Amino acid sequence: MKVIVTTRSGRELIKGGLELSDSATVADLQGAIHKRTKKYYPSRQRLTLPLPPGSKERPNVLNYKKSLKDYTNGNTDELTVVFKDLGPQVKYSTLFFWEYLGPLIIYPIFYYFPVYKFFGYKGERVIHPVQTYALYYWCFHYFKRIMETFFVHRFSHATSPLSNVFRNCAYYWTFGAWIAYYVNHPLYTPVSDLQMKVGFGFGLLCQISNFYCHILLRNLRSSEGGGYQIPRGFLFNFVTCANYTTEIYQWLGFNIATQTVAGYVFMAVAAAIMTNWALAKHRRLKKHHGDGVLGVVTRCLVVSVSFVIKHLGYVEYFLDFVSAISRTDDLKVQILAVSEHISFVLVMISTVPGELHDV
Repeated sequence: MKVIVTTRSGRELIKGGLELSDSATVADLQGAIHKRTKKYYPSRQRLTLPLPPGSKERPNVLNYKKSLKDYTNGNTDELTVVFKDLGPQVKYSTLFFWEYLGPLIIYPIFYYFPVYKFFGYKGERVIHPVQTYALYYWCFHYFKRIMETFFVHRFSHATSPLSNVFRNCAYYWTFGAWIAYYVNHPLYTPVSDLQMKVGFGFGLLCQISNFYCHILLRNLRSSEGGGYQIPRGFLFNFVTCANYTTEIYQWLGFNIATQTVAGYVFMAVAAAIMTNWALAKHRRLKKHHGDGVLGVVTRCLVVSVSFVIKHLGYVEYFLDFVSAISRTDDLKVQILAVSEHISFVLVMISTVPGELHDV
C-alpha cells in the first residue's frame, strides 16, 4: 500500500510517499514517518483524512490502533493523509507532576519560614490552629494528586504539548502562592472553631469522594478499553463528571474554613474551567450513546456550579448560617436555622437558569 503524506498546505511531507504492507496500522505509518523525518516522533504527529475544498467539517483523526485499510474506502492501493506537527510533547504524568509539585512546595514556605519580613512585617507571628490544619489539608490534597497521577489515572492521550507545562505551572504556582500568602499572614483573622471544623470536615469528605471517583474512572478504562464510556456507580449515578463536582466542593470546604478572597477566586476560576470540561464530555457521551442514556445526570453538576459561580451569595449565606448556629445553645433556635437553610437551598436549586436544565 502506498501512503501519500501531505501537510495542511498541500505540500508532500515525504517525497514519493511511503510503501507499507497491506496489514499496516496507523501506528506503523507513524513509525515510518518518524524513521524518514527523524524529527517527528509518533506522539508529535496528528494524521487526518483530507477534506473536500471549502469544507468546514472537522477532519477525521486517524486512530493509531486501527488498520490503514479502515480508511481506504475499499481502495487498498493508495491512501492520502494530512500531517500536522503538534510540536514538542511531554507525558501527561510529567505535566501533572510539575504543576502539582509547585503548590506542594510553595505553600509550606509561607507557613514555616519568616517570609513576611520581606514584605515589611516586623512583629512576632502567632500561628492559629486553622492555619496549621489548612497546611495539612493543602499538602494532603496535592500529595494525593501526585500519587493519583502515577498510580491511578489512565490518560486518554499519551502526551501533551510542552507549552502546557509552563501555562499550567503558572496557574497552579501563582494561585498557590497567593492563597498561601493570605492564609498564613501574621494579620490573618481566623474563623470560628465550628466553621473551621465544618469546612475542613466537608472538604475532607469531598477529597475522599474525589479519590473514589478516580478509582471508578480507572476501572472503567481498564475494563472497557477506554473510549467514550459512561461512568457508573457512586456519584456518577447522579452527575456525569462527579470527579469535577467533588473537586469544586472540596475547595468550597477549604474556603469555608479559611475564608480568603484568594481562595474563593481560585475556586471560581477552577469551577469555570471544570464546567467547560464537564459540559464538553457530556456532549461527547450524548453523541456516542444517545440522548436517552444519560438523562439528567448533569443537573447535579449544574447545581454545583450555580452555587459556586452564579449564586456566590449562597456562600455568604452559608457562612452566616454557620455563624448563627454557633452563637447559641438553644436547640429550638438551631433547628429553626437549619430548617430555614434547607428551604433556602431548595429554592436555589429550583431557580437554576432554565437553559442549563436542558444541557
